[in-house]
Amino acid sequence: MFFAWGFICANNDPLIAALLRIFRLSYTEALLVQIVFFAAFGTMSLPAAALFARWGPIPTMTGALTAMIAGCLVVQATVWLPWFPLLLGGLFVLAAGIVTLQVVANPLAAALGPPERSHFRLTLAQSFNALGVVAGVQFGARLILADPAFEDATLLASDAARGLAAVQRAFLTIAALVAALMLALWLFRRTIAATAPPPEGAPRIADAFRSRWALLGAGAIALYVGAEVAIGSVMIGFLSDRATLGLSLAEAGTWLATFYWGGALVGRFVGSWLLTRIAAPRMLGAAAGMAMLLCAATLILPGPVAARCALAIGLCNAIMFPTIFSLTLERSTASPAATSGLLCVAIAGGAVVPLLVGQVADRAGLGWVFAIPLVAYAGILAFAVAAPRPGRTRTPSKLLRQMSP
Repeated sequence: MFFAWGFICANNDPLIAALLRIFRLSYTEALLVQIVFFAAFGTMSLPAAALFARWGPIPTMTGALTAMIAGCLVVQATVWLPWFPLLLGGLFVLAAGIVTLQVVANPLAAALGPPERSHFRLTLAQSFNALGVVAGVQFGARLILADPAFEDATLLASDAARGLAAVQRAFLTIAALVAALMLALWLFRRTIAATAPPPEGAPRIADAFRSRWALLGAGAIALYVGAEVAIGSVMIGFLSDRATLGLSLAEAGTWLATFYWGGALVGRFVGSWLLTRIAAPRMLGAAAGMAMLLCAATLILPGPVAARCALAIGLCNAIMFPTIFSLTLERSTASPAATSGLLCVAIAGGAVVPLLVGQVADRAGLGWVFAIPLVAYAGILAFAVAAPRPGRTRTPSKLLRQMSP
């Protein structure tokens, strides 16, 4: 599941680069692709938490995968009606399924196992998410951006139609992959059901809004996701800019997959090992501080050096999401389902970051967009500094008991 939603979400980066030309969009308009995903997190996370609490993991994940297939099929309708809002509608349905997977998978990964290894376990699970991202960006770059229709900077009407057909093929392939994942879930449903905690009943969602740590964690999650998504969304344009590296769109997509998202993949496997030896708040603070320095270097240094600094931010991002998530689950006074639901809702708040980045890119150029993520990483550093302070903390063993009736 972690691999699946990473693979699918990663296609947004090459998709944005393609839609900029197909529909002749500005960066602000093209980044609506990411805003749609943020909107799904904002509107669907709490309903997903309620379904998870009432139904348990297997029925909830089955419903999520069904929604993902439906979203891919809506994208296919653009063959008859090549309308950007219709494509955004299909992406919203797809994102709703991904939101539900996140709500289910994250607390389970944190709770199922020895308490002292919760940060390691969730970071390791997120490593497969990063693997899916690397594979997904490579997939999108090769299946979408490598199409001959994108060889010229300006697309003719016939080229735009070919480019849109490449997008449709990519999402039809994704639908087939999700269907295969659904089959695998059905085959292993008894094993998963025997391992997972039983449904906990109706979650008290309001408790999450009364928990100081749940709210702090929600803010940190919003900042992290907003910064990571914003950087990934503009990276292809940044690397293909003549002032930076002047790569083709397909080459820039490959660099994005290999170095930015590949750095996150390597960092999560290494980080999962380090988290068994170094305190999670200290690791998070070091990663956020380094990300700030790299953003500052990207703003100051010349093109090729700036490009390498920007790509290196992916390595710093590696442990942020799972560490923030698990620290919040440990410290929140609300139930795991309610806390997970709020944290996934908070992802919607991250939409502010790519919106600001789009405005900066359109008005000041791509070289200035990294000032916005720099501020976001400063907020994450503040969360990491506050995390070691004494407070009400629950171990994953207590989480596991709370997830039982």
